[in-house]
Amino acid sequence: MALTLSERAAEHVGAFLAKRGKGLGVRLGVKTSGCSGMAYKLEFVDVENGEDVRFESYGVAIYTDAKSLAYLDGTELDYVKEGLNEGFRFNNPNVKNECGCGESFNV
Repeated sequence: MALTLSERAAEHVGAFLAKRGKGLGVRLGVKTSGCSGMAYKLEFVDVENGEDVRFESYGVAIYTDAKSLAYLDGTELDYVKEGLNEGFRFNNPNVKNECGCGESFNV
């Protein structure tokens, strides 16, 4: 079981943490939401939670809880720039379908 960051995502997160002046990494999870059932949640980690599972990619720590890991196993978090838009993309091999707006998914 694993979560990874692309090199671009790791550089972006690392630079943001340095600019922020604190943080151990990012926490990736899922929550019940949207028309397809689940949505991603992404937040910075300032304090390690003893119940979290920790992974590392390109020197950046990724945390998740055991419940979310069941839905996220194998996911790569990428950072993309397309024209004027930029942001994170979740490359999750477990997704069966997504809603039309792209805010939620199911497995």
